[in-house]
Amino acid sequence: MASYQNKKNTMQYLTDVEEPTRRALVLFGLASLATIQGGGSALAFEPPPPGYRRHEDKLDGYSFLYPSDWIPVTTSGNDVFYRNPLNAEENVFVDISSPSSSKYSSIEDIGTPEQAAEKTLEQYLEEFMSTRLGVKRTAEIEKASSRVGVDGKSYYDIETRVTSYASRNQLAVTQGEIDEAIELEFDRRYLTVLGTANNRLYAMRLQTNSDTFKRDPERLYKVAQSFACKQV
Repeated sequence: MASYQNKKNTMQYLTDVEEPTRRALVLFGLASLATIQGGGSALAFEPPPPGYRRHEDKLDGYSFLYPSDWIPVTTSGNDVFYRNPLNAEENVFVDISSPSSSKYSSIEDIGTPEQAAEKTLEQYLEEFMSTRLGVKRTAEIEKASSRVGVDGKSYYDIETRVTSYASRNQLAVTQGEIDEAIELEFDRRYLTVLGTANNRLYAMRLQTNSDTFKRDPERLYKVAQSFACKQV
């Protein structure tokens, strides 16, 4: 009888030990599944590569890498803005559509990558519209494509080039006088990444001088392709 009681006590002890272990494993499995379904939030713990820092907005649900020597600008009016302190033409910012006026379930809601690129180009030309005499601005689409990010979400990558020509002679009267003084004002490359989350459209725009871009395109491509938005 004593032997049976000892055996019973031993079995009860093993059951008491195993039960919390099983519960812990189940909870761990559910937490891992939630991490995967939540857009790969575990990626946030991966340290940025050398020469870069990570900006993460946990409130609005997006993140991206930027060169470690760039500085924040708080007066731009954008959701976030960083610029190269040594090159005023080089910067990156993020804009997000209003949650009350937009219902984007996927990036395809804005059309194909080519259609999105056309809309982006029109937006740039409107932004750079000038009433100055002798100003001419041209814009062209360099690339427009879709890709699946490391978080498993679809993004549109749009690359455009905008050039501006202006006359040095602001007192010119005839078109000939204007044309004689025309010179290149700026030649810029824009990398735009579009994504959707939380029923909103996210747009990250990276700007640089075309000559700078040609010297080191991979540095800026790394910034563009790091952009990710997630459900919050």
